Amino acid sequence: MSSLARAASVSDYREVARRRLPKILFEYIDGGAYGEVTLRRNVEDMAALSLRQRVMRDMSSLDTGIQSLGQRFSMPVGLSAVGMAGMYARRGEVQAARAAAQAGIPFSLSTVGICSVEEVARNAAPPWFQLYVLKDRGYMRELVRRAKAAGSPVLVLTVDLPVPGARYRDVRSGFRGLTGLPALANRFWDGLTHPEWVWDVWLHGRPHSLGSVADALQAGGSAGDFLTWIAANFDPSVTWSDLDWIRAEWDGPIVIKGVLDAEDARDAVRVGAQGIVVSNHGGRQLDGVRSSISALPLIADAVGTDVDVFLDGGVRSGLDVLKALALGAKACFIGRPWAYALGAGGQAAVTRMLGTIRAELEVAMVLTGCKSLAAAGRELIDAESSYLP
Repeated sequence: MSSLARAASVSDYREVARRRLPKILFEYIDGGAYGEVTLRRNVEDMAALSLRQRVMRDMSSLDTGIQSLGQRFSMPVGLSAVGMAGMYARRGEVQAARAAAQAGIPFSLSTVGICSVEEVARNAAPPWFQLYVLKDRGYMRELVRRAKAAGSPVLVLTVDLPVPGARYRDVRSGFRGLTGLPALANRFWDGLTHPEWVWDVWLHGRPHSLGSVADALQAGGSAGDFLTWIAANFDPSVTWSDLDWIRAEWDGPIVIKGVLDAEDARDAVRVGAQGIVVSNHGGRQLDGVRSSISALPLIADAVGTDVDVFLDGGVRSGLDVLKALALGAKACFIGRPWAYALGAGGQAAVTRMLGTIRAELEVAMVLTGCKSLAAAGRELIDAESSYLP
C-alpha cells in the first residue's frame, strides 16, 4: 500500500508532499518568515487549547452547516487562497476548487494562482477571489471586473502583504536569490529527482504563468517571476480609504484578510466590510506576532455581530475548527492542509483530507455536547487553557 493510501492526517499529507514535490516548491509551501516563530505559534497555541468533554447529552443528530455571506457551507471550513497551487499538481487550483465544490464549501483563488479566475470558474465553480492591493489601481479595477464577470461571489482583500516577507527557507532552497546558470542548474536537478512531478506538472500542467495576472508580468510571464513582480507591484501606501473605489467596482460582499488587531477589526467594520479573516498570513509575513487563534477572541469581542469573523492559521484538524468556532469564528479557512494534500495526490487527496476534517469535527461535536455549530460558544473550551481576554 502506498504512503498516500495510508495518509490519515494533515501531517501525513505533508510528508507525502515533501517527498513528491521539488524542494523549492515544498519549502515555499511549508516555510514561514524569518525564524518561523509565528508559524509555530499558530499550531502550538491551537494545540494548547483544551476542549471540555461532555457526555450523556443525546447527540443522535448533528448540524455541521453554517450560513455566511449569503452562502451555505456544509461545514465551517473553506480553502484559503494559496499562491502557485498549479505548480503542486496539474492545474491545481481547478482540482482544489472541484474538491471544495464537491464538499460544499468555498474555495478562494489567489491573485497569484497559476489558473486564472476564468479557468477556475469555467472548469469547477466561481471562486471567492482574493485580491492584493497593487500600485496600478487601473489594473486592480480590471481584476475586480474580471472576478465579477466570472461570477465570483465574494472578494477577499488581503491587506497584510504590502511588501513580501523575508522567508529564509526560500533562499536556502534556491527559490530566491539564485540567478543565471546556478538557478537553472538548481531547478533542473530539483526536477530531475522528482520525476512524478515532472510528468504531471512540468510536462502536462502548462502554462506555468500566473493566470489572472499573466499579462502584467514582465517578459516571459513565468511563475518564477512572481516574487520579483510582487516586490515591484504590491503597494505599501494602501489605507482604508482604498475600500471606497473597490466598493465602487464591487457590489458583493468584501472580506478583509490579514487582521490581527482589534482596532484594525473595528476599522474594517467602519469601512463597510462584510467579513474579516483573523490571520497573520500563516506566519509568512511579520514574524514574532501573536498566533491567529490567540487574537481571535479579542477581535470577536471587538466587532460582535457587525461582521462575519473567520480564522486562518494553525488549523490542522476538525478539532481545531471547533476550537476556533468556540472562540468566536464563523468558519475557518485552511491553506497549508489543502496545499499538502494537493501536492500529495491532487483533487482526490484534497477530497479525502476534507472528509477527515469533517469526521473529526463531528466526533468533537458529539464529545463536547455541541449539536449545532450555531450554538458553539466558549463553554466548549476548558477555561484554564483559553485565550479569553
